[in-house]
Amino acid sequence: MKKITLLLFFFMSFSCVYAQDLLLGFETTESGGVDGGPFGNGPAPVVEAGPGSNTTQVLKITGNPAGEPWQGINLNLTSATNLTDTQTMTMDVYSDEPITFLVKVNGGTGTPSNPATVAAQASHPGGGTWQTVSFTFNTALDVPAALASGVYNKFVIHTYWVAGETSFFPGGNAIPRPARTFYVDNIKGPLGAAPVIPTPTTPAPVPTAPDAEVYSIYNDTNSYTTNFPVQYPFGVLSGEPDLDDTSAVNKAYRFNFGIAGWGQGEANANINSYGFVSFDYWAQPGLPNGFRFVMISNSGGVTEHGYQIGTQENLVTGEWKKVEIPLSYFTGIGFASSNFFQWKVSPFGDSVENAGYVYVDNILLTVNSVLSNETFTASQIKMYPNPASSVLNISAADQVIEKVSILNVLGQEVTSQQPNSNITSIDVASLQTGVYVVKTIINGKSSSTRFVKQ
Repeated sequence: MKKITLLLFFFMSFSCVYAQDLLLGFETTESGGVDGGPFGNGPAPVVEAGPGSNTTQVLKITGNPAGEPWQGINLNLTSATNLTDTQTMTMDVYSDEPITFLVKVNGGTGTPSNPATVAAQASHPGGGTWQTVSFTFNTALDVPAALASGVYNKFVIHTYWVAGETSFFPGGNAIPRPARTFYVDNIKGPLGAAPVIPTPTTPAPVPTAPDAEVYSIYNDTNSYTTNFPVQYPFGVLSGEPDLDDTSAVNKAYRFNFGIAGWGQGEANANINSYGFVSFDYWAQPGLPNGFRFVMISNSGGVTEHGYQIGTQENLVTGEWKKVEIPLSYFTGIGFASSNFFQWKVSPFGDSVENAGYVYVDNILLTVNSVLSNETFTASQIKMYPNPASSVLNISAADQVIEKVSILNVLGQEVTSQQPNSNITSIDVASLQTGVYVVKTIINGKSSSTRFVKQ
């Protein structure tokens, strides 16, 4: 196949010529191609001799009318494309019928100067001929950002779309999915060096909670049995294990749109006996938005209940951060812990693509707090009894406790003391049953742990 054609673009009466280089074809000598299986219950694409005037190897794409509206395929570009100066790419398409479909480039770093994913619609007039189709990534479609910028090394073809729409669910209804077959070849764009994806240099800490007190949702660094593993990276190329692709140990899960998981071989799980949900995350430096951790229950209807990093607690970037949330927080906003159905992690508010890259690991349900031991050991203080029904005692050996505050799951202070002593007792009899955070200040340094009010 020959490379380099020139496309002429006009803008404000000035003309600019941008090279359109071959980024992906489907000959055996080209190293890019299909990345894994299809998504959205679409049929697997097939590489075969093309119809009509192009009898080289091309990619045959077939739609599944019973599949999801966003069905399609992920592709690895043989060469990355730089869409900083122009957002236009081309590819050769063959179709008997007039069609419109959605394409995306992704693999960007997730920064404002290089959005993680951008989308454009492409159309072919039908007629059983090969045509070079041009598309420009300058419109916000299916949530991704409006304008491409920077370097991308992956490409996506969604089999269906409706011209002029912005969603796969216009007006709350899924787009039509008629029987469809078309062929693509010679995906072209301006050449660029592969983007550098921000990656932690160390794995997340290995959890140490006793096996008997743990229900593992996602974990690969311990002996815990994982009950709700990742089963669906939603969005496009959103979930990728990180750090060491040669080993199953110490992998976190990387996403720039979202991931979800649910039980294997079980329906709803009863997790009433657990008190906390915890996980480790590493967010890329400069991450423009936070993200949301969601617990989902199904009690005659699926309901989602989220906790937002970036609002309900500060977002930490460039290092591993452990988050622990009392399960009572989720049950307090409607989560049915006896019918745990699914979990997911997604960009802030589920509405911001290009949130950048976040890695998550060690998503656990635990009976007791995983933070309390290390926090209080560091401060040389003890808290007892826990759970408590009437009085909570706190002692700090030979150190002076300057202040003790008790916070509810919403972060609101419900009581506080300034004992200026190495021991104090707090009346908790009037507190409602549930999980609280105890914040203690010693020598100007703060430490926190949870306690359960019976």
